[in-house]
Parts: sequence; C-alpha cells; structure tokens
Amino acid sequence: MKVNTSSGIKAWSDTEKPRERLQTHDRRSLNDVELIAILLRSGYKNETAIDVSRQILAYYDHDLSRLGRADIQELSTFKGVGLAKAAAVIAALELGRRRKALEMPARPQITCSKDAYQILRPDLTDLTHEEFWVLLLDRAHRVLLKYAVSRGGKAMTCVDPGEVFKTALLRNAAAFIVAHNHPSGNLTASSADKAITQRLVQGGTLLGIPLLDHLIITDHRFLSMADEGLLV
Repeated sequence: MKVNTSSGIKAWSDTEKPRERLQTHDRRSLNDVELIAILLRSGYKNETAIDVSRQILAYYDHDLSRLGRADIQELSTFKGVGLAKAAAVIAALELGRRRKALEMPARPQITCSKDAYQILRPDLTDLTHEEFWVLLLDRAHRVLLKYAVSRGGKAMTCVDPGEVFKTALLRNAAAFIVAHNHPSGNLTASSADKAITQRLVQGGTLLGIPLLDHLIITDHRFLSMADEGLLV
C-alpha cells in the first residue's frame, strides 16, 4: 500500500494510518513497514514513523531474520529511534520467535534430518553467537528433552561430552541428536565440528545411546552430518 509521507501521520486519512488500518483491517494486510511503524509509534521532524521504518528495513535488506539479530544499541543508532523504541521492536520480534518455537508438538517424532532441523531452527537462528543444543530421544525417536549445552562466541562454543551424556543417562534417553549454529552462514563442518562429533559418536557407542545426527544450522539452511556421511 502506498501512503502519503509528505506530512505527519496525524494529517493522513484513517485508510493510510497504520494503527487505524490494524484496527479495521486483517492484520495480514499490513506490510512489514507498517507493522514496525506501529511499534515505533512516532518519527522525528520531517520524517514519519513510516519513513523511519523504511530506513530500518532497507538497512537490513528487508530481511526480518537479520533485523531479529540486531541489539538495542544497534537499532537505537537510527535517527528517531531511541532505546525505548529499539526495545519495543526487539521485544516484538522475540515474541514472534518464541511463538514459532511453541508451535512444535509436545512429543514430536524424528524421522529425518529435516524433522530435527524444524524443531531446533527457532532456537538456533537470529543469533550473533554460537550455541550447542541437544535433542534427547526415546526408542521411538520421540523428543524427550530439548536443551542448550553451551553458549560461546561468534565462531566457537565449547562442549563437554560428559555433560551431554550425564543428562542423557538421567533421562533414560535411547538416542540423541546435537546441533549448533554458524552465525557466519557458512555450512561447512570445521575440523572442530568433526572432532566433537567423533567424541560424541564414540561415547554414545560405549553407553548404548547412539548419536543419530549433528546439524549445523544457519538462518536459512542446514547441514546434516549424518546425511553427508560424516558421523564417523
């Protein structure tokens, strides 16, 4: 929808104002610019909330995943966006991410690498640092527990296999899957990725709790080390 930005939003007709359109139209009819403008509430001299919203989205190439990785300090550098407005935008995006995570069935069953990816994706995307997560499974490969083992820096996170197996034994897991993210977007398994995978495979074999897969996840894609024949 094209709106008039030559004057302040108060001067627009109700059919142009984002907040009024949200009240009278299906929320899905509003575009990203309008929704973020509602969160911003106002702009600054000679620039409306719509103008500021457009500037923000243009900076992030209209990619909400990239915008979701921004922090309050980064967003507040945009003219007309202070700490309070930046916090409102980030809070709204985080609520959306959490809602997506809650759409997972209570006890989903893993039948392929894509199933595991869909379960772990909400937790391992939109991050600027690496995290390492575990899915514990029962004998039917239904999820017993999903949890984070470690959080690290932009290019590395340390994993203690002992902690992984301690929880697996406590929960009587029959198998497990691990995953970590690459904030860089690189889907190549590093030598460190392969080394920790080998240690987990060996430990799982000794304890009778096999490692079924190790996923590397980026914002839009994933690599399955099992599918690539790298679980050795």
